[in-house]
Amino acid sequence: MTRLHLRDVDDSPSQSGWGEAAELMAGAGVPVPRILKLFDFKPQWTRHLARFTEGVMRGPSPLTAGERELIAAVTSAVNRCPF
Repeated sequence: MTRLHLRDVDDSPSQSGWGEAAELMAGAGVPVPRILKLFDFKPQWTRHLARFTEGVMRGPSPLTAGERELIAAVTSAVNRCPF
């Protein structure tokens, strides 16, 4: 996993399911999104962000979940941010 250059975050032990998921992905040779390490660092703070994101991406909407994912992917590409 690429380091974030935030020593406290990079060196903290797994504290939640986010960290466990990152460890499993890394162990399987799958690229790990760095946001997982941030979510794992203070799970009591990021739990709300994760719930909000899930609601936006999967909650009731005139757009399908696939259309919302496509909008997010294109936005990331335009901003040169790996999705």
